[in-house]
Amino acid sequence: MRILIVGGSGFLGSALVRLCAASGHDVGATYLTRPGELPGVAWLPLDVCSRAEAAAVVGAFRPEVTINAAYRQRDWTATADGAAHLALAVAAVGGRLVHVSSDAVFSGSAARYDETCTPDPVNPYGAAKAAAETAVRAVLPGAAIARTSLIIGHGASPHEALVRSLAAGRGDGVLFTDDVRCPVHVADLAAALLELAVRGEAGMWHVAGPDALSRHELGVLIARRDGLDPARLPTGRRADTPLLGPYDVRLDCTTTQRRLRIRLRGAREFLSPPTP
Repeated sequence: MRILIVGGSGFLGSALVRLCAASGHDVGATYLTRPGELPGVAWLPLDVCSRAEAAAVVGAFRPEVTINAAYRQRDWTATADGAAHLALAVAAVGGRLVHVSSDAVFSGSAARYDETCTPDPVNPYGAAKAAAETAVRAVLPGAAIARTSLIIGHGASPHEALVRSLAAGRGDGVLFTDDVRCPVHVADLAAALLELAVRGEAGMWHVAGPDALSRHELGVLIARRDGLDPARLPTGRRADTPLLGPYDVRLDCTTTQRRLRIRLRGAREFLSPPTP
């Protein structure tokens, strides 16, 4: 297939580019400031904030399917408007879209959230992701929207870097004990997104791990995997900070997991220390 990865130089985007290329697909990948280094990939500059740029890039590459993994947390225009620009561009060439969303669209007031739950965001980023979902569904009713959670894997994620920095005494900050998510391995998430793309699926999907963990509990698992001392990780409560956002958001992925071939592992499994 001819696949375009938007945000292809990011953490998730890079995993998608590698997987799609290894699977034999014709891959294009966009970047904002610096292209990736994987050979055989068409690296394309794109600022999704520009509707004209989105239309030009998608129109020139003409993908059968586009996967939107672009990520700028503090930028409403990139997150919300950018998703609409891409949906319009994809609709113009007659392709399909897999849009990556987030558990940030939920407030955390419910015990768990399945694919039928209505977004009720409590911070600007969650509101932007919810607006993006609305735009994508309005422009492309046949799009697949994949809500995910904290993405971990291969030691390269921001959370893993923070844990190593804190355990070594080099970083500032704490790991919250009251901020709970359902972490997913980047390789599992990329495989699930590619599966949705290849199968031409539509609708809402929840793609996260089955283990609900606080950021501190997750940090302990990362430290143990990396041979670091978990006791050195400083703790704190998000409730004691001015940070806006949900505290405890647990994605219920039961329905999605039944329909996917790829198995979504929990953090306790994929972060277990290597066997000697």
